[in-house]
Amino acid sequence: MVLFNLVAGKLAHIKEKPFVLEKNIQELVENNLANLLNLELVCSEFAIKNFRFDTVAFDRKSMAFVVIEYKRNQNFSVIDQGYAYLSVMLNNKSDFILEYNENCKDKLKKDSLDWSQSRVVFIAPSFSAYQKEAVNFKDLPISLWEIRRYANSTISFNEIRKMGAPESIKTISKGNDKVSQVSREIVVYTEDDHVKSCNREITELYQSLKEAILTFDDVEMIPRKLYIAFTVKGTNFVDIHFLKKGLKLWINLHKGELKDIENKARDVSNTGHWGNGDYEIQITTPAQLDYLMTLIKQSYIRHRE
Repeated sequence: MVLFNLVAGKLAHIKEKPFVLEKNIQELVENNLANLLNLELVCSEFAIKNFRFDTVAFDRKSMAFVVIEYKRNQNFSVIDQGYAYLSVMLNNKSDFILEYNENCKDKLKKDSLDWSQSRVVFIAPSFSAYQKEAVNFKDLPISLWEIRRYANSTISFNEIRKMGAPESIKTISKGNDKVSQVSREIVVYTEDDHVKSCNREITELYQSLKEAILTFDDVEMIPRKLYIAFTVKGTNFVDIHFLKKGLKLWINLHKGELKDIENKARDVSNTGHWGNGDYEIQITTPAQLDYLMTLIKQSYIRHRE
């Protein structure tokens, strides 16, 4: 990425200011963990079984732990190291729960966690072409983020996207004990996991809705265990759950924030529900999409600001 300042109609190149130490990256990320990755900090430098995890974080949406590692060089295997970390985590679950309970305000119970959603995040100024290709599997619980610092105190932070990966990591897991062990317990959900059980009408309804949502700028689709999330700036603005005869959506606005002149959305602020926000709505036909998009757009605008 090349950045410029616009001064009196002329572009002036903004030079990159490289990180001197991995610790500099770690401090920056940990101090801004909620803004960057929408995660909660559990601890730094967590040592267990001859491993040292740079950062242990917690994902409140999936109720799972996330290990974050920082790198300044490209001389490591994201697959081998990532699965080694996940293997250690899954074999020492009680230690992670104890660390959370000692460092965080609330307390976790072992039956409240979803270990199948555990994952590893690598953060570095850059990754090699080999490392980027290594994560191009649709169900890999490992992600790569590039972080760079510039002379004008600007930070860029970008995920290395999987380029429509059709293959499963399980196709290469034979002969690799750690990959096989972790793959038996950890599940990375895809859009297909939600769509495959639906009939053609519901699938087409979802596709129409998805296409409408993706016309908004900077939207990311993230399949979760129970729903598909659509996010902007790292925050869910609408979540979609598949029903046998329709779609259930949660609109991420607080009670009183949604302008719903037709009173289609249900107030679930005092009701247990899966998605984010205080409003729930169900649709069964394409005729409902136009009005539904007016509700979704309100949430999108709110979280884009």
